[in-house]
Amino acid sequence: MVHKILFWAGFGVATRIVQLGIEMRPFFQRGALWVYPLFATIGGSFGYWLQGVEYRQMKMLQQRKEIVIEKRRRRAERDAKEGGGETVGILASTS
Repeated sequence: MVHKILFWAGFGVATRIVQLGIEMRPFFQRGALWVYPLFATIGGSFGYWLQGVEYRQMKMLQQRKEIVIEKRRRRAERDAKEGGGETVGILASTS
């Protein structure tokens, strides 16, 4: 989790450096040094939000995977009861 936040914080600082490079202004001015932590904070906040999105997506995928596995297990049990012990192929159980 920390690596995403640090990456995006660094990306925010790099954005500021590119911005100053395009404007052809010096990178470090005494009155403008407060902007670097601001850009780092904005970038880090985005990284933190992105990590939360990834966590929620992984959680949802895991729940759906468990639901599908449970459905397949129930279907295999039902087919075994109805079919008299016939084995069902993988493709037949997913259709």
